[in-house]
Amino acid sequence: MNQLLEQLTTIDTQLRLVGVALVAVGLWHAVLPRVIGWPADLAGNSLTTRQVAYVHLFFIGLTCVLLGLLPPLPSRELLAGTPLGTALLSGQTVLWGTRRLFEFAVFSPRLWRGDRLRTAGHLVLSGLWTWVTGVLVVALVHTTAGH
Repeated sequence: MNQLLEQLTTIDTQLRLVGVALVAVGLWHAVLPRVIGWPADLAGNSLTTRQVAYVHLFFIGLTCVLLGLLPPLPSRELLAGTPLGTALLSGQTVLWGTRRLFEFAVFSPRLWRGDRLRTAGHLVLSGLWTWVTGVLVVALVHTTAGH
C-alpha cells in the first residue's frame, strides 16, 4: 500500500492522471449540452448562434482530449527540461490556470446556487482545475529547476 501511495504521488504519475482527467472532460462535452439544457436554452436563438455554440463546444472538447493526451503519452519528455517540453508545460499551466480563475471570477454563483447538479459541477470543476493547475505548476518548477 505504501509503495502504491508513493507511485501515485510522483509527478510523472500525476501528469498521467491529469491527462486522463482532461480526456474525460473532453469526452464529457459530447453529452454536456443535454445535461445543462442547451437545446432549450438555445432554441430561441438564431441558427447561426446555435451552430456557433455547438461548433465551439465541439472544438473545446477536442482541445481537452488532445491536450489531455500530452501528459500521459510523452510525460518523460515533458519533464526532461527541453525547450519544447517546458513550452508545452508553460502553455498548459497558463491555459488551465486561467480556466481555474474563470471558475471563480467569471461564472456567477447565481448559475449554480440552489441547484444541486450545478453546485456539484461547480465544486468538482473547482477542485479539478485547482489540481490540474497545481500538478502542472509543480511539473514546470521541476523541469525549470533542473530536476
